[in-house]
Amino acid sequence: MEFGSIEREIHVDASPETVFAVVTSPEHIREWWGGAETDLTPTPGTVSSVGWGDHVEPLTVVDVDAPRLFSFRWVFDGAGDGPSLLVTFELAPSGAGTLLRMTETGFREKGWEIATLEAAYADHVEGWDRFVPAIAQYAAGLVSTP
Repeated sequence: MEFGSIEREIHVDASPETVFAVVTSPEHIREWWGGAETDLTPTPGTVSSVGWGDHVEPLTVVDVDAPRLFSFRWVFDGAGDGPSLLVTFELAPSGAGTLLRMTETGFREKGWEIATLEAAYADHVEGWDRFVPAIAQYAAGLVSTP
């Protein structure tokens, strides 16, 4: 395996504006990202964190172009610096909904030993395989709720 990037694409039955809010707002993030707690603000350069109980990951917002693009860096070496992973959400109108494309890169650049790299990559693949469909389901539920 190359362990270069993870890419997922899914159609969401909600507008780009709704999907953008779902991937950038703390009250929505906890609903699709396994109960994650965050104080994220979708502003480039904002430093925040995302956490699940005792596991907390610092993150830094990289790029925001509402409602088309949102990206952040996380899984830093050290305390929020050094090599990290980059997660990018790209949103494009598609019929009455949105085409959501999620990409996570930077695994090889971390400099991890191969066993650590393989385990982290597999963990993130498993996570995005659950969470990207959860974004779609949650966002669609927001617009179908009376």
